[in-house]
Amino acid sequence: MLDIAAELDRWCREGRAFALATVVSAGGSAPRQPGAALAVDAAGTAVGGVSGGCVEGAVYELCRRSLERGTVQRERFGYGDAEGLAIGLTCGGTIEVLVTPYPAESSCARVLAAAAAGAAAGRAGAFVLATGGPAGLPGRALYVPADAPHLGTLGGPPELDREAAAQARAELAAGRTGPVTVGAGGAAGSRCGEPVTLLVESSLPPPRMLVFGAVDFAAALTRAGRFLGHRVTVCDARPVFATADRFPEADEVRVAWPHRYLDEQWAAGLLDRRTAVCVLTHDTKFDIPLLLRALRLPLAYVGAMGSRRTHRDRMRRLREAGLGRPELARLRSPIGLDLGARTPEETAVSIAAEIVALRHGGTGRPLTTLTTPVHSPQPQPRPRSAAAAGR
Repeated sequence: MLDIAAELDRWCREGRAFALATVVSAGGSAPRQPGAALAVDAAGTAVGGVSGGCVEGAVYELCRRSLERGTVQRERFGYGDAEGLAIGLTCGGTIEVLVTPYPAESSCARVLAAAAAGAAAGRAGAFVLATGGPAGLPGRALYVPADAPHLGTLGGPPELDREAAAQARAELAAGRTGPVTVGAGGAAGSRCGEPVTLLVESSLPPPRMLVFGAVDFAAALTRAGRFLGHRVTVCDARPVFATADRFPEADEVRVAWPHRYLDEQWAAGLLDRRTAVCVLTHDTKFDIPLLLRALRLPLAYVGAMGSRRTHRDRMRRLREAGLGRPELARLRSPIGLDLGARTPEETAVSIAAEIVALRHGGTGRPLTTLTTPVHSPQPQPRPRSAAAAGR
């Protein structure tokens, strides 16, 4: 539900009753992964989605029925009939959806409200939804903030809540969203009668994008980074160029030597394995000290702009400064994918596309040339630590 947290936060503050359909498992070429959600309020207003359109109508009706009856429902959707005309996923994948009613002011609604508010505000926390287990548990939830005790109860013994919260904190520290099983063989499991399956959704602050070089390409990349959900900083040592007026869409504009700013942010725990560093300065006195540090840190992406000639000279300087082959292999230079880009906006799309491809293991090739599934689950990047992610 984290992808619609802002809307759910508003609905909860307005005291609306609603039902929430959450994808709790996905297989094959399913278009949405666990955690994707569709919410429908008492007036029939809908936000979100679980399938990209294939089964939204059927899930919408499940939500209306769940809210009307006050019951939790679980439904599996796979491929339809041989011609793809029945209700199902035309992509060939499968999803299971858990539909939970949230009457206004109920205890479950208060737990969801806290989780939605935390996610909407960019605070680190985990929403834990019971998806399988003894009768009465599916649909119950916990909210586990990164820096506070958990809220809510799954309705079983206290040991179950404690074990679920501990598992949620482990998933949050790893930055993962997905199913986990608790209670198997332990005191919580013996008292519940069987293991309990949970869906843990990790909510982390937006990933950082650091754009070094206050140039016209940086302005376009700032817009692209914000569109992708990053918190974008533009940094340059030249105060005449690094101004908020030149980069109104940046979350932060800093006047500082690039390598010193990077050191400062890492030391403060404000960077993690989701961070993207884009070097656009074209100036060795800025680029080399910055890249020497960035390529030694466990960041998601480090790219540098420049021609082939600039790249060869840059690699020579970095080798002479002591970087080895594994570190140099992490440098994406010349930066971006080959889109034939010419304008700053086209170049920004090229860089953003490379960041997305690297994050999800994409090839960057046209889908028409591939035979692999269009949608496939990918490992999720891990933040530096839960404490760092919560800062």
